[in-house]
Amino acid sequence: MIRLAVSGACGKMGSRIISLAEGEAGFKLVAALEAKGHPRLGESIQGVKISDNPEEVQNADCLIEFTHPVATIEHLGFAVKYKRPMVIGTTGLSEEEKARIKTAAEKIPIVFSPNMSIGVNLLFSLVKEAAARLSDGYTVNIIEAHHTHKKDAPSGTAKKLAEIVQETAKRKAEDIKSIREGEIVGDHRVVFDSPFDTIELSHSAKTRDIFAKGALRAAGFVVKQKPGLYDMQAVK
Repeated sequence: MIRLAVSGACGKMGSRIISLAEGEAGFKLVAALEAKGHPRLGESIQGVKISDNPEEVQNADCLIEFTHPVATIEHLGFAVKYKRPMVIGTTGLSEEEKARIKTAAEKIPIVFSPNMSIGVNLLFSLVKEAAARLSDGYTVNIIEAHHTHKKDAPSGTAKKLAEIVQETAKRKAEDIKSIREGEIVGDHRVVFDSPFDTIELSHSAKTRDIFAKGALRAAGFVVKQKPGLYDMQAVK
């Protein structure tokens, strides 16, 4: 049984992770964390009181973090203090904050990915292969669309796709276009264009459950690992 602490427990991602964990064998919620002053503090989810005390991480086998960069870095310190593995899906992190995660991974195992979807991580692999094969004569454009509540733009996934193109093909994407409309869960398109043809790779999320399921899969993986920084490509 993997005892879970979920940060951002009342948020859209946190609530779905908790709901799906309840229906899956092998998981038990032991800590539901929220920000100080949150209106639901003291209420219960699955018999666990919603708390603003990150010390509760010590009661868990793994902390799943889909929140704000400031909260993520604060909770990272408690995970290191109590030597608890982490799954981090927070986006909008600065390079300094990413460096702190990398340093923490020297002491605890961490799965860190801008997108926990198995499908999106397949897209990462396909874009890498396409960038390697279409290195000459092709321009690359990335289009991403999300709901109007998403704060960061471009999305962490779009930035990761751009990094893959740059690292593989040694050139930058021509443009990253961000769209914020309605309640779009998450759409990503990578377009390779030449004077002779156009090749498009895309992924469209229908529900946040794909990210929640991926996070739980990552939790099941990370609790068995030695300290280190892992991505979803490593999760089996």
